[in-house]
Amino acid sequence: MSEVHKRRPHYSGKYPRRFEEKYKELQPEKYGSEIEHVIAKGNTPAGMHIPIMVKEILEVLAIKPGERGFDGTLGYGGHSRAMLEALQGHGHLISGDIDPIESRKTEARLREAGFGPDLWELRQMNFCQIDELAEEVGPFDFIMADLGVSSMQIDNPERGFSYKADGPLDLRLNPEGGITAAQRLAEVDREELAGMLRENADEPYAEEIARQIISCNKKGKKIETTKALYEAVEVALSKISLPKEILERTGHSSKKQEAARRELVKKSATRVFQALRIDINHEYEVLYEFMEKLPYALAPGGRAAILTFHSGEDRIVKKAFKVFKQQDLYSEVADEVIRPGREECRANPRAHSTKLRWAIRASA
Repeated sequence: MSEVHKRRPHYSGKYPRRFEEKYKELQPEKYGSEIEHVIAKGNTPAGMHIPIMVKEILEVLAIKPGERGFDGTLGYGGHSRAMLEALQGHGHLISGDIDPIESRKTEARLREAGFGPDLWELRQMNFCQIDELAEEVGPFDFIMADLGVSSMQIDNPERGFSYKADGPLDLRLNPEGGITAAQRLAEVDREELAGMLRENADEPYAEEIARQIISCNKKGKKIETTKALYEAVEVALSKISLPKEILERTGHSSKKQEAARRELVKKSATRVFQALRIDINHEYEVLYEFMEKLPYALAPGGRAAILTFHSGEDRIVKKAFKVFKQQDLYSEVADEVIRPGREECRANPRAHSTKLRWAIRASA
């Protein structure tokens, strides 16, 4: 039976703007030259994710053929693929992910690339369950975790990870379980919300934003979309005085002050989305649990590499590595973070905030 033909999405203007209209970017296997063009401009094609610091991770993990490894955050599969190639057909890699939507797509791509079940397998799991996995298959020679949200999740408005396109305020990494960000905002009180914004994202206007969101709730204007949340942040920040340094920089120009306030809103909105995502996915709790179990899941001399994307995550990783080094569970840990190079940041702007830390399991 022949496949039913689907007409490509129609869009106004010369270029598609909405996620679902970017039919070429969403079919990389068919429009390779289009993908290369988008990447060359320093952008990430819709529905894709460019892996960060692959070279540095491979140097840290020092993978040898025949070893067993675990990628705790499969995502688009870029890191897993690089590790599989380093195994040179000998050994085994298990990749975990809690996102059933994207992991199924990635599994199909890696199978298509020739990585069979003898070399690679996918587990639908949270990486903090690493102790159960290690008990089942044995300790690992190398383990990595990329704590960032994948571009596929951020760019798809149906997932609700960004204010840049309107969509349901979801933010769940696993949309098949748990409550949405909209449901969380409907039940939280002002004090708890302000604390969440401060602790999860260092938001300087946490009180003002929390007050505005709770005001919307009391008026029956539930915040259920990404646009509605952005607008709540916008209203909250319209009531504050611009910081002194911004006023000095913009002088008496109302246009410059207006542009500065818009930039302030964007930065705060980004932090608010981050804080909510961390909260509803219990990201800090999961990371604490993973870091506590990590040394016991590594074989003697095993290597671990962790990519973080904001200060809260990095503090947890840094402290855990330090504590376990003092307890002689790790023989070596990173003294300083490794950052992506200028060329990578220029080619992939989403790499800017990345920090890589590593540790080596003690041999005895």
